[in-house]
Amino acid sequence: MSFFDRFARDWLLTEIWSGMAITFRYFLQPKVTINYPFEKGLLSPRFRGEHALRRYPNGEERCIACKLCEAICPAQAITIEAEPRDDGSRRTRRYDIDMTKCIYCGFCQESCPVDAIVEGPNFEYATETRAELMYDKAKLLSNGERWEAELAARIAADAPYR
Repeated sequence: MSFFDRFARDWLLTEIWSGMAITFRYFLQPKVTINYPFEKGLLSPRFRGEHALRRYPNGEERCIACKLCEAICPAQAITIEAEPRDDGSRRTRRYDIDMTKCIYCGFCQESCPVDAIVEGPNFEYATETRAELMYDKAKLLSNGERWEAELAARIAADAPYR
């Protein structure tokens, strides 16, 4: 590059003006960000968020205490204690998930033969203490009741791919 070309480029600040032109062009385009607390982004039907235990439409718990989710959990975050029912089948007496250990891999949901444990659409569950992240059976069932309509729709949408 000749001396005069370099001098003209440096004196006229062509790089700055071209950068300002790009900035102004993007300034006039519509925004691509969302105002998060007030606007929510779209979630995939396969999004893995807060865990929930589901019930059958008649109100009975889906979990049959097969313990497949406990066995497959790589983080060993799930603890299940089972007890026999009067009719000879099993039910869970205790179903705990330590959410501080959970890595949200989804193996528990994939291994469940009756779709009892699912990872729902909720990703806003910050707590003030670690103790609040130790989910027991009652907390998991209440999550399932709160999100049942959306959970059923997500499972139905994902059913052809399972």
